[in-house]
Amino acid sequence: MSPAYLETPHIFDAVIVGGGPAGATAAHDLASAGRSVLLLDKSGRIKPCGGAIPPRLIEDFDIPASLLVARASHARMIAPSGRSVDMAVQGGTVGMVDREHFDEWLRERAAQAGAQRRDGFFTRFLRDEDGVAVVEYEPKEGGAALRVRARCVIGADGARSRVAAQAIPGGGETRCVFAYHEIIRSPQPGENGFDPDRCEIYYQGHLSPDFYAWIFPHGDTASVGVGSARKGFSLRDAIRTLRKETGLEGAQLIRKEGAPIPLKPLKRWDNGRDVILAGDAAGCVAPASGEGIYYAMLGGREAASSVKEFLETNNARALAGTRKRYMKAHGRVFMILGIMQHFWYRSDKRREGFVAMCNDRDVQRLTWDAYLNKRLSKPDHMAHLRIFLKDTAHLLGLSPSRPRES
Repeated sequence: MSPAYLETPHIFDAVIVGGGPAGATAAHDLASAGRSVLLLDKSGRIKPCGGAIPPRLIEDFDIPASLLVARASHARMIAPSGRSVDMAVQGGTVGMVDREHFDEWLRERAAQAGAQRRDGFFTRFLRDEDGVAVVEYEPKEGGAALRVRARCVIGADGARSRVAAQAIPGGGETRCVFAYHEIIRSPQPGENGFDPDRCEIYYQGHLSPDFYAWIFPHGDTASVGVGSARKGFSLRDAIRTLRKETGLEGAQLIRKEGAPIPLKPLKRWDNGRDVILAGDAAGCVAPASGEGIYYAMLGGREAASSVKEFLETNNARALAGTRKRYMKAHGRVFMILGIMQHFWYRSDKRREGFVAMCNDRDVQRLTWDAYLNKRLSKPDHMAHLRIFLKDTAHLLGLSPSRPRES
């Protein structure tokens, strides 16, 4: 390969590496504020994702209804025994998107706001002789690697972030769940029990020994996926088994994707100078549920806010404020979900008890309120007390572990 060369002497206010929900949101917000932005993304990359987005995301980020390929009205939790619990969405519906089109719409919205788009693969983070940050990338069309300069760099390039590994202390030490899904042609409503308005979540050890599997409706298509952090566990075999057990074995395969999903937020998101992380690169995925779109877009928005302050004041401490604000708002949720995943997903016996708990009306009400509105419920001491007592009974084996037949 020919030596890399500087694409332009211009210094961008921000170069954003990664055009998923986090990077595209940051690019849109900064460009809308009049900042010069370069959004660097490798085309053709689609993250495996169930595609569920709550009403809070739709409202906060002005997502048009045309992007929703389905609206789920209920979720079905399936225990190791095969018994299930149906949880009707309380207070709304869950929007479903196809990441192939959703992410591209977000990138195009950023471009319309004034961000420049480049199709390329990030290779190195450098500095020029003046100490200015330099991003090196390989363009899609090939040829010599190119370099661009930036007053600030936002790393939004996923769980195995190369930006984080090269520019952030401890940035290359993220523990991950590996996810794989297949997008298939949806069967007709009712065929083999398929419901186009229902998300199905399988807490069964043979499908995932430490996470879960899913079938999420996408209108004409559906996402059939699984996640696991256990080395040697075959995600593809698990999907093959799930499709066979649910009558989807013969459904047309449209595409398939796999990627790592971080298990917890990194302890540090910035380098104290001119680089900050957002989305999966910062570890912003909810434990237990694996939900990432809302948290990624929020991370992109928070990063953009900090970068705007940094550009105005030239005070790098503004970058550290991103993680502080983010974790103050959502750190408790992440902690609780992390404890849940660590305890309830460890064995089929515990998974059976977890699904049984989901049959409780207090659990359902508080769960949906927290998910739809992205906040912990207002204090309801009696409900929390009832849940605590039931949870304790399950732990001590004093309560039936099997859910009722749905």
